[in-house]
Amino acid sequence: MQSTPVNIIVGSHVWIEDQNIAWIDGQVSQINGQDVQVQTSDGRTVTVNLSKIYPKDEDAPAGGVDDMTKLSYLHEPGVLQNLATRYQLNEIYTYTGSILIAINPFQKLPHLYDRHMMEQYKGAPLGELSPHVFAIADAAYRQMINEGKSNSILVSGESGAGKTETTKMLMQYLAYLGGRRSTEGRTVEQQVLESNPVLEAFGNAKTVRNNNSSRFGKFVEIQFDKNGRISGAAIRTYLLERSRVCQVSDPERNYHCFYLLCAAPPEEVEKYKLGDPKSFHYLNQSSCYNLVGVSDAQDYLATRRAMDIVGISEKEQEAIFRVVASVLHLGNLQFAKGKEIDSSVLKDDKSKFHLQTVAELLMCDLKDLEDALLKRVMVTPEEVIKRCLDPDAATVSRDGLAKTIYSRLFDWLVDKINNSIGQDANSKSLIGVLDIYGFESFKTNSFEQFCINFTNEKLQQHFNQHVFKMEQEEYTREEIDWSYIEFVDNQDVLDLIEKKPGGIIALLDEACMFPKSTHETFSQKLYQTFKAHKRFIKPKLSRTDFTIAHYAGEVKTASELAVQSNILVLDIGINNSK
Repeated sequence: MQSTPVNIIVGSHVWIEDQNIAWIDGQVSQINGQDVQVQTSDGRTVTVNLSKIYPKDEDAPAGGVDDMTKLSYLHEPGVLQNLATRYQLNEIYTYTGSILIAINPFQKLPHLYDRHMMEQYKGAPLGELSPHVFAIADAAYRQMINEGKSNSILVSGESGAGKTETTKMLMQYLAYLGGRRSTEGRTVEQQVLESNPVLEAFGNAKTVRNNNSSRFGKFVEIQFDKNGRISGAAIRTYLLERSRVCQVSDPERNYHCFYLLCAAPPEEVEKYKLGDPKSFHYLNQSSCYNLVGVSDAQDYLATRRAMDIVGISEKEQEAIFRVVASVLHLGNLQFAKGKEIDSSVLKDDKSKFHLQTVAELLMCDLKDLEDALLKRVMVTPEEVIKRCLDPDAATVSRDGLAKTIYSRLFDWLVDKINNSIGQDANSKSLIGVLDIYGFESFKTNSFEQFCINFTNEKLQQHFNQHVFKMEQEEYTREEIDWSYIEFVDNQDVLDLIEKKPGGIIALLDEACMFPKSTHETFSQKLYQTFKAHKRFIKPKLSRTDFTIAHYAGEVKTASELAVQSNILVLDIGINNSK
């Protein structure tokens, strides 16, 4: 974003782009038409175009401002400089009007979130005290109480920015404001807070950026009664990263629950026929098994305690971990060529042991399970057709089953937690907290990253709509003298992805419906359809990948992974319907 251009003259203090540190300050020494010569603060002389120069606020306080609407120039270098200045002073929170910007300190700061701080922010008008996540939660609560309006708090940011921790703090503060004294049994707010470690155990994993990264989106809806007390809650989850169950990049980890179970007390490990995580294919694709400063054995016990609090019985807990163990054993099945053409059999006795264990843990028929893995069933109006799978196809079938089992377990857990907490049918007001995936761009990006980044584009449009478009329209209606703020409207990216007919998703669905379609034919269709679209880029060194220029940067997606993932989604949907 940038504000209306100001008059740049010789002697003006300005910001210019720098490839090493993003922006560097300097002073204009000469102007020739559109070419401006700048003496930078590190002693260089640089010539840049006038349109690439931003004025520097020389009157800004040395310690920055706590609300960036106070800045003389609301442009990118000015915003980044202010945030960096405050961060160096250990001020991790900064307002932009009613929006709170948080910068991850990558360390524990318990003094910022203790009960004393909660008491300070209780009832204080927004902006009266230093910027804080509690102030946002308090403002939402007060508005709900005073005006009878329900509110939602959107926690957004890139992967590893600290969204999940921020969400926990919001929920803790709302529980402080609307909680009841614990007299008998578990309170609603206790169950809501204790649902966090349960969902984290099954939905979080170590990534390159974050040791406890949420691999799903979450919307927590906290319901209040007429007295402002918490009376119910509901948790909705989105986009669980199913592919992580079977594929883990080094040095990341799979979902925490797998490692927790392998580190459980010996009698538990023996019961599920587990052992060293290194012996399981779904875990040993990465060399990372332990997290610094984290005890998986202690976290296993903590997760079991949290399950008790949210109302998951001992019998149900046993069933949950049976399913977790079965997924690990399933991943160790290997296949070899069978006697018939394009058929396969279990490779060796080790695979037969794991298959037997999976059948025992899932309490299903061994022969039926083997048939499900080695054969594909097609149901037609006239008959049921069974077709043998070759070893590669059987491996894909194995991984598809593992992902489906795990995602169904996760969905069941969420439903169980919701049923245990209970919802208040008479509630007239609520506060929702959305903790969604951040924008993602990895070395290899598949259908899941495509969906996550599409979601973030939708959220960005919502942000633009409320912060820029609606505010500026109101200024115009009220004839307020103001400076127009330019911003990047991302509607063209959304049209590229979701437009019907002709968007990428519509073309992907179409490709998956035709038996002879491949990721190559899908890619060629995209190249032809969007060759003139400024947000769509065909990589020079690839004939199948495609790049989308998102608001947060360019992301190259592997079309083969996108097509495979989408076919799997469609296939599972068809099987369910039968």
